[in-house]
Amino acid sequence: MIDEHHGLLAGLDDVDWAGLSHAYGSAEDVPGRIRALCGTDDQARQEALQSLSNSIFHQGSRYQASAHAVPFLARIAVAGPPAARKGTMWLLTRLAVDWHDEYDLTTGIDTAGWRAAAAEHSPEKELPWYEEQLAGATDEDKRTMLREIRDWVAAGNSPDARWSALRGYDAVLAELPGLLVLLDDADPRIRTRIAYLLAWFPEVAATTLPLLLARAAREDDPVVAATALVATGLIGTATLAADLAPYLDADEPLVRWAAATALVRIAGDREGTVEPRLLDRAVAELTTAADNPAPTPVTDYNEGDFHGHIERTLHSLPTGAPQAALAACLPRIERDRDGRRTRTALNELFPAPLPRPLPDYADLPVRQRQLLRALAEQHHPWIVRWMEGTLAECGLPDSQDGLRAYVGLPLAD
Repeated sequence: MIDEHHGLLAGLDDVDWAGLSHAYGSAEDVPGRIRALCGTDDQARQEALQSLSNSIFHQGSRYQASAHAVPFLARIAVAGPPAARKGTMWLLTRLAVDWHDEYDLTTGIDTAGWRAAAAEHSPEKELPWYEEQLAGATDEDKRTMLREIRDWVAAGNSPDARWSALRGYDAVLAELPGLLVLLDDADPRIRTRIAYLLAWFPEVAATTLPLLLARAAREDDPVVAATALVATGLIGTATLAADLAPYLDADEPLVRWAAATALVRIAGDREGTVEPRLLDRAVAELTTAADNPAPTPVTDYNEGDFHGHIERTLHSLPTGAPQAALAACLPRIERDRDGRRTRTALNELFPAPLPRPLPDYADLPVRQRQLLRALAEQHHPWIVRWMEGTLAECGLPDSQDGLRAYVGLPLAD
């Protein structure tokens, strides 16, 4: 076990963990879990990380104990055992932003809006309501329940998830100055994780943008460089277009994709513009990427769904999404769990049913051909099955075998 004299766990026992709560009640087990992260037992470390993920970050929720754990996790991320650092960085990111990257992928987090919404549900704003409800309740069981909630809110808590999530975010924000050294860490996995984390803190962009650009400029790992470039786009402005443009000529496809993604993001900046010629180059790069298999490996953005990221990015274009690129990338989306995006593409490209008999595949417009071929080659066959009704409405073969036959491909094994 790492000696507490190293400073990693200093003050851990000064926190009243038993008086704090997490998803399963009392947080009295949290200090033991944090200590296990610093231990030499690999299995115990993994179990501790899993336990913390389930308790202080449970299905996206944060609790009283969550923010209190952050300073110790930050120290471990910087100077803890090598085997603990990457997982600890992942947990720090989740405590800060949950799955905001999925919902706000192409625009970054609106922290001003988040803070305003959380303020409307602060304990001070919520307490009078519970006091009023308690005063008017006559059923004793209901009074008991309301009294417990009232006391909990009076102790400085809010039932609103945005408020508790913001406490986790701000706890990580307070630790960012000490975490920035990780941009120069020897482990590329750690450099990737800190670059990804910085993508969700626009309030400190003045400090972090130069560091992210410097990291990308000297980085030899394409995943790290790409992660830093996308982060730059998420928290940057149109003034950075000249800094991002050279990466469109990078040898690595993932780096070119990241630069193009960042340029499209900053093209929506209200305070500036990206030169049309440069934006066209970025869109062309994304169109090329859409029509090709995803690089290996990819970044963590959009849960690693490369083509899904492209689709969302293209839809954010001020000039509108190019249909040819959407037709190429939509069927390749890994996270199109309900087929919604693919269905949208079919409806857009086939607004009326094809005539009978079907025209030859070679005679269809190029965008229609691209979409149908991608569906025929789709390696998640259930997505095509979900499309059966939509395909039939478009006058198309409503099975993957039928699509393969129509586009001239052999039947799948």
